Amino acid sequence: MTNNNGVEWSIRMGDGSSMVLEPEHKYGVMRIWDGLKGLIMRFVMRVWMFLKKAWDLGVDEPRKFFHCLKVGVALMVVSLFYYMRPLYDGVGGSAIWAVMTVVVVFEYTVGGTLYKCLNRICATLLAGFLALGVHWVASHSGHQFEPFIMGTSLFILASATTFSRFIPVVKARFDYGCTIFILTYSLVSVSGYRVEHLLHVAHERISTIIIGTCLCIITSMLIFPVWAGTELHLLIPRNMDKLAKSLDCCVAEYFGHDDEESKKSSQGYKCVLNSKASEEAMENFARWEPAHGQFNFRHPWKKYLKIGASARSCAYCIETLTSCLDSKNQVPESLKNHLDSSCMNLSSSASRVIRELSTMICWSNHMTSFKDRRKHCKSS
Repeated sequence: MTNNNGVEWSIRMGDGSSMVLEPEHKYGVMRIWDGLKGLIMRFVMRVWMFLKKAWDLGVDEPRKFFHCLKVGVALMVVSLFYYMRPLYDGVGGSAIWAVMTVVVVFEYTVGGTLYKCLNRICATLLAGFLALGVHWVASHSGHQFEPFIMGTSLFILASATTFSRFIPVVKARFDYGCTIFILTYSLVSVSGYRVEHLLHVAHERISTIIIGTCLCIITSMLIFPVWAGTELHLLIPRNMDKLAKSLDCCVAEYFGHDDEESKKSSQGYKCVLNSKASEEAMENFARWEPAHGQFNFRHPWKKYLKIGASARSCAYCIETLTSCLDSKNQVPESLKNHLDSSCMNLSSSASRVIRELSTMICWSNHMTSFKDRRKHCKSS
């Protein structure tokens, strides 16, 4: 029998009943449809999980949500130089430089924004004036020597500025400015060879960059500001508390006084080991910030790095102690029982000292607001 002529295939079951077999192409279509439904469901679930994680992040860290709003506000305001005709006539087509400036210099903390804004303004002004000066000298040297003078100046200044980025002091505080200097000088010097009114073009671009940077500074400092100094001031005590917890949990786990919660807390020292880059970045940004709250202009930010280095030394010791937990060579149980109480008392005393130091740093000179203190206490 063939199902193409309207004849059905059927099989006889053991109980005497018969079952009609569906055509093969129907099973193929159903398999494709089931696979497509599964693909759609997986995609929907991934989107849902992503949105859930984004919502949880916004609830846990509302300041990040406000930072996104600040960036949107700054871009909306600076875009008015394009949408409003009087503002556009004042800056011309260079208004796009203000938009680009907001995008590249707006950072999460006030210190980070100030670092990029001030570097960009100073580097742009310096590179612009140098490029105009070299262009004036080259243009008065004759059309034959002009490209050689411009090219030689570009080579010398770009090479010298790039080499300066390897100097530790320059790299730490002015690395972004060096990049902007090379970019600005290259754009002005190269485009100046074909542009007639170079001074007018340079004036428009510099003015729009100053507008964008000033707008970023005002928005970052006045609308829910996030100070890098405050973040560093809270990060160090938080790491010290994690260090104290890890020490207690590590010793407790070694002597069998642990539980599931203590096993998770014993890994807190790893956050201390990985915090060096964050501490150095916050310290660099904090030095650019003006005096705010109880933080004076010449606040000793470098001492936070010394405390962080000492905390990492303790974290390395705890990592060494943790390696003993998985070691194959274990001490006899009798010796373990004999040292149990002494080691527990020693670790408890050491962790208590670390917590007291953390509390002294957190509350010293009333440097943090009540809200920040309460948040720190909850996280501890």
